[in-house]
Amino acid sequence: MLPRRVRALAGALRRSPLLIALALGSLLVGFTPWLGVASAGPGGHGPTPRPTPGPLGQQPAKQSPHHGVAPANAMEPTAPVLDRTGWTAAASDEETAKENGRAANVLDGDSATLWHSRWSGTAAPLPHSITLDMHRTTVVSALVYQPRAVGVNGRVGEYSIRVSTDGRNWGSPVATGTLADDGSAKTLGFAPQGARFVQLTAVTEAGRRGPWTSAAELNLLGDPGTPAATVDLPRTGWTAAASDEETAKENGRAANVLDGDSATLWHSRWSGTAAPLPHSITVDMHRTAAVSALVYQPRKDGINGRAGAYTITTSTDGTTFGTPVATGTWRDDDTVKTATFTRTANARYIRLTVTREAGDRGPWTSAAEIRLSGPANPATHGSWGRITGFPLVPVATAVLPGDKLLAWSAYAMDRFGGSNGYTQTAILDLKTGKVTQRRIDNTGHDMFCPGIAMLADGRVLVTGGSNAEKASIYDPATDSWSATSNMNIARGYQAMTLISTGEAFVLGGSWSGATGDKSGEVWSPETGTWRRLPGVPAAPALTADPAGAYRADNHMWLYASSGGKVLQLGPSKQMNWITTDGVGSITSAGTRADSQDAMTGNAVAYDVGKLLTLGGSPAYEKTPATRRAYTVSIDGDQVQAARTGDMGHARAFGNSVVLPDGKVAVFGGQSYPVPFSDATSVLTPELWDPATGGFTPLASMAVPRNYHSVANLLPDGRIFSGGGGLCGDCATNHADGAVFTPPYLLNADGSLKPRPAITGGVPPRAAAGTSLTVDTQGAVASFVLMRAAAATHSTDNDQRRVPLASTAAGNGTYTVSIPADKGVVLPGTYMLFALDAQGVPSTARFITVS
Repeated sequence: MLPRRVRALAGALRRSPLLIALALGSLLVGFTPWLGVASAGPGGHGPTPRPTPGPLGQQPAKQSPHHGVAPANAMEPTAPVLDRTGWTAAASDEETAKENGRAANVLDGDSATLWHSRWSGTAAPLPHSITLDMHRTTVVSALVYQPRAVGVNGRVGEYSIRVSTDGRNWGSPVATGTLADDGSAKTLGFAPQGARFVQLTAVTEAGRRGPWTSAAELNLLGDPGTPAATVDLPRTGWTAAASDEETAKENGRAANVLDGDSATLWHSRWSGTAAPLPHSITVDMHRTAAVSALVYQPRKDGINGRAGAYTITTSTDGTTFGTPVATGTWRDDDTVKTATFTRTANARYIRLTVTREAGDRGPWTSAAEIRLSGPANPATHGSWGRITGFPLVPVATAVLPGDKLLAWSAYAMDRFGGSNGYTQTAILDLKTGKVTQRRIDNTGHDMFCPGIAMLADGRVLVTGGSNAEKASIYDPATDSWSATSNMNIARGYQAMTLISTGEAFVLGGSWSGATGDKSGEVWSPETGTWRRLPGVPAAPALTADPAGAYRADNHMWLYASSGGKVLQLGPSKQMNWITTDGVGSITSAGTRADSQDAMTGNAVAYDVGKLLTLGGSPAYEKTPATRRAYTVSIDGDQVQAARTGDMGHARAFGNSVVLPDGKVAVFGGQSYPVPFSDATSVLTPELWDPATGGFTPLASMAVPRNYHSVANLLPDGRIFSGGGGLCGDCATNHADGAVFTPPYLLNADGSLKPRPAITGGVPPRAAAGTSLTVDTQGAVASFVLMRAAAATHSTDNDQRRVPLASTAAGNGTYTVSIPADKGVVLPGTYMLFALDAQGVPSTARFITVS
């Protein structure tokens, strides 16, 4: 029997020959002589049956390396591998005396040869850099680094990537990060942009074995269809017309590409005598606007008519169309495609012409949705920073004092499975951008798919997951992990929240351990033990997922209130009040207005007793997501839910973050949720305004963030968005993240707005019900506490925004009152922000409220 890694790679190569050069080295282990170091079906023209809703297969308690079957195209690169013909490579230094370690070896297609920094005589000190010259300018979105096939020395650790059009002007790095110390190929992504030169700089050696850098092969990925600095254009008033359309045997009208429903489609005429290729569809915006990209969503109910070869032209009058602004060929799959224009066009009419069906199955063209994107205005749409690479997929994250972000995944960097008793973790230093890695063995806990609660003293409690009964605690004050007592019920995908008593409450979690009977229990910080709540069964909070409790009790939305009570407000459409004293109880709080079950959606506490729920789908996977959002208001024991404005995009597996000004940003997700897939990805974030109930688009993301992604508010008022994947040898692992700067911090030219500053008066700890005397620089209109929060699997029950009463006590001095009700201000660590009259926040000061 071949080793599992070999079998997996063999399957990968059958599906995608392009990966051969990238992956061969990961199989080889050997010996480095000079250092003596050992290493180790077509689907029909018209409507066809939709995929049957339901699970990919109900798993036993011990999980395989995939929750189900990864999609067939998961092994393929998400962006094209660029042709290296004519490329050259040059390095800061290279070894030529004792071995052939020339830079050119990274382009020879032979993973047995390598570039190596100079090591004979006096070794060249780090950093080392290697520059690829493509000898032409093209859109590039990632560098693929293949470590040496034999030996371990010189593997890249910390790195940075810069790009240039002329080889002289490089600018700031487009990506930085830290790579895992293993032999697998690493894809280092960044925002797509035009470049001729791409430079990789190694800052450290991964294993800290010496001042060396090596690489077997370097590849670059091209345009993934995610243009930087763009934003969705509003489609209000738009119309669409096609060269031909099917109306006899189905509703295949052109107008369907603008209706926001991916289940309807435009289809070329196929009944009777099919209209021959090419087919075209023209969008009339009824106004002239700057357009820089077209987004094409293929049909979901079949394969026929997927657009293959295409051109895009524009016009101001609908009669004269100029030279194409985009041409290309899209892959034959169901992923959302973006055509980035070679130049921004000021146009009213945008015409997509398809000259070949992607699979060459026939003379047909179809489209579910078409959107257009234009240049983003930072003051309206925000902006994205560089992509930071992690040595793992950040599946779970927690914000820590000291400007740190804790991330963890599973036993491996890129996969999970079984109960291995250890976890890979990393910490991002938000001040320096450096990422450090550590494997946690001492708690005997594989913390993949856990419950999380930020404790009253600032520690992080992590429960269950792959080691389903375990519980571990991270202490940011000592940077240490320790075990606490096991839960009474083994769980995975459970929900947790701190409650007003300072205890931690947990409910649900049938993904791991025996399915069903996942009633509530409470952890005491005084005793470090768990107390069962037999009066709080999970059954009243289940969704109607066809997979049963295995999926129906996952990722519940919990909001802790006064007196140790908890409102469970989703994802089931049924809401429930939970008491946690004695044996506990669970009673109905009504339904969430007219909402369906909304698994893999989320809820965010944007004000005291006010929450926003966003997206989700009736079942965990393979059911269409919703665009709907609801507000849930709590007044004593009364709960009122109402529908607010719809999002511009349907989303499941998205993440939402409440900002200091009370607005809520939502990132990523899929319109049709499938774990470990980047198909139907939503790359346009949105911002909800509680004053209007409406959503506005934000600057587009460069990387899909779907299943296993996270988002967190940072102490400087920006947002971290990262992760997605953890599916082993596939192309949807996103071991990286990026920081989004919301529009409230930016001027139209992208420069930072002046912001207030807290200069003093914030103690490290304060009791609920006390007042602070806070000093500020600059005028301040309000103060707000934002709870330091932790996220995983689209859920963050720790988020909480608490506006504070304040009065001016002199020039630059304010008396700020902390509410006395611990159901309003849960015990724990908060970020205190000051905001000016325009809603611009200060950088926060951390404070623990007890």
